Amino acid sequence: QVQLVESGGGLVQPGGSLRLSCAASGSIFRINAMGWYRQAPGKERELVAAITNGGTTNYVDSVKGRFTISRDNAKNTVYLQMNSLKPEDTAVYHCNAVRVHLPWGQGTQVTVSS
Repeated sequence: QVQLVESGGGLVQPGGSLRLSCAASGSIFRINAMGWYRQAPGKERELVAAITNGGTTNYVDSVKGRFTISRDNAKNTVYLQMNSLKPEDTAVYHCNAVRVHLPWGQGTQVTVSS
């Protein structure tokens, strides 16, 4: 079964940028929609960005204009470029298929703080 490994998180000041990567152990070519999710302490997990194989993207309103999702099927990798980060972006970020979830990876912690 495909396993997901997220990386690229860290501590960043407000206004800073991070680029998250999600490497899959197998092909994601047949997975139409891949997404990035986040879960902040005490909150439910939310889907913040998604991308289809055709390149159609969708974002939750709170990240529109700041986050960009992309995918490289040849490398079985999904990316999330995060700019103009805010303290409210602090969360553990995971990637996964949008419709039928794969086993969740460990996620990567993003902390936005001065």
